[in-house]
Amino acid sequence: MFNIGDHVAALDEDISGVVKEVKKDQVLVETSDGFLMTFFVKELVKMDKSSKLDVFNSGMTLDTVLKEKELPKKRSFVKEKRSRKDEFVLEIDLHIEKLVPSKRGMSNYDILTVQMETAQRQIEFAIKNRIPRIVFIHGVGEGILKAELDFLLGRYDSVVFQDADYQKYGLGATAVYFKQNANR
Repeated sequence: MFNIGDHVAALDEDISGVVKEVKKDQVLVETSDGFLMTFFVKELVKMDKSSKLDVFNSGMTLDTVLKEKELPKKRSFVKEKRSRKDEFVLEIDLHIEKLVPSKRGMSNYDILTVQMETAQRQIEFAIKNRIPRIVFIHGVGEGILKAELDFLLGRYDSVVFQDADYQKYGLGATAVYFKQNANR
């Protein structure tokens, strides 16, 4: 039973206070907010003074308590598995200065022929060695080399090509992807 001056809390609500009056099965409670409320005896629980949170205050701040309660985050040791072939990108620079020691005495036709032969050799090499991707660096220029390269790549069934990554290569590069058959 409840006595005047007992500290009580309501069972189904977040209300606590002090008993001011007891009548048969009803109790008048002054809440911690200063309101007078009437409850049935079965709706209240008597609280000990030791159950108040003030007793447990040890001078620790809320931040330190929360840090103690926080579970340490588990570190992930799962390593992403990548094939070495997926990381490797064969980059071929088709600028004539990179292909021959000197272009002196070469006509534009000769220069284009050397560039296209180099491109074809590299495509055949990539298909034979199952290299998934090549980037041809052809430069911007007048677009003749790019047009010839597109024509050459269009003759292969297992090839998909597009402009290479602009951030890395700028406008003058073509990325070539090879569709590989597993039973080759």
